[in-house]
Amino acid sequence: MTKRRAPAYNVSMKRVLILVVLGGLLVTSAFARGKRKHESSALNFVVVKETNGKPVRNASVVLHAVEESGKQAKGGYELKTDPDGKTSFEGVPYGKLRVQVLAPGYQTFGDDYLINQPQQEIVIKLKAPQGQYSIYK
Repeated sequence: MTKRRAPAYNVSMKRVLILVVLGGLLVTSAFARGKRKHESSALNFVVVKETNGKPVRNASVVLHAVEESGKQAKGGYELKTDPDGKTSFEGVPYGKLRVQVLAPGYQTFGDDYLINQPQQEIVIKLKAPQGQYSIYK
C-alpha cells in the first residue's frame, strides 16, 4: 500500500490562506493600537457655588460609567476637591459618565456627560438647599 500525497496546490493554498489571515490580524491590531491613543480622557473638575462662583472645597465627586442601556455600571471612583474646588482624574474611558457631587450644605448634583476628547474640563455649580414644601403649613 502506497501513501497518497496531497496535490501540491493544496499545500500552497493553505500557506496563502494562513498568510492572508495573519496579515489581516496584523492590520487589525495596528489599527486598534492607533485607536487606543485617544481611548481615554483626562478630566478636570471645578466645583463652585452657584450664587457667587467661589470654590467648594472637600466636595465628593463620584464617577460611574454608564452602560449603553443607560444603567449605571458597577464600581466607580470618588474624588475630593482641593481648597480651590478642583480635582482631576486621568484614564477615563470614552463613553457616558455619570457624575455626582455631594457637599454638606448644598443640593446633591448629578448629570451624565459624554466623554469623547483626550482632555475635558467639567464645571459644576452647586445650589443651596431649598426649603421643604408641606401641605400642613
